[in-house]
Amino acid sequence: MDLGLRGKNVLITGATQGIGRRVANLFAEEGANVAICSRSPESVNKAVKEIALLADGKITGAPCNIKNKEEYEAWIEAMAEELGGIDIFIPNVSAGGGADSEKNWWKNFEIDVLGTVRGVEAVIPHMEQRGGGAVTMISTTAAVETFMVPQAYNAMKAALITYAKQLSQAHGEQGIRVNTITPGPIYFDGGAWDMIKISNERFYEKTERTHALGRLGTPEEVANCIVFLSSPAASWVTGVNLVVDGGYTKRVQF
Repeated sequence: MDLGLRGKNVLITGATQGIGRRVANLFAEEGANVAICSRSPESVNKAVKEIALLADGKITGAPCNIKNKEEYEAWIEAMAEELGGIDIFIPNVSAGGGADSEKNWWKNFEIDVLGTVRGVEAVIPHMEQRGGGAVTMISTTAAVETFMVPQAYNAMKAALITYAKQLSQAHGEQGIRVNTITPGPIYFDGGAWDMIKISNERFYEKTERTHALGRLGTPEEVANCIVFLSSPAASWVTGVNLVVDGGYTKRVQF
């Protein structure tokens, strides 16, 4: 299947490792022009060079701290100018989990929610100029089912699902699609579940057994869904929350 991504301009935040990096790799392989960021200039430069080996489109990036509103908006404008517009936006940066204090609530709100809102508000005008576009947000199964303990990460990721649905209704007439991908536990070296496996192997193995498919997912398996949902091949899909979890959640989603 041709996803129709050749020549599309894609912005991905936090794309030097993990799921975001696999998303950037796949867009590049599909012929899209890709712009990435992270807080570290070294990691951005390294990732851009490596991704460029997979691509025949333009690959670029620059360091950016999305907690800094002015810096974040300036990054989006600079990348839009360099690529020649914005067709697809993947707000991927997250503060991650944690339930130790009130600071986690501020951190998850500022990064997961406000970071997404600021990014969307900055890219929408560019998409309108191009007659449409796609925004794909990333939530978590911890937002749709009770998981571990009450914590900011779960609640703030749940907020993104509602925000995405409302955006899809508000901007559909402009040809802008907005969807959410909700991954279950994903394992990769250096990731959160890698650390859990090291620190609490019993809990890791219990979680693994809970999956209908008997294992945790990989970043590539989530990236495949993100790229498809963001592509013209999914042109009639908007306002959807796609759960990608190997049968980890047990709810019935009507």
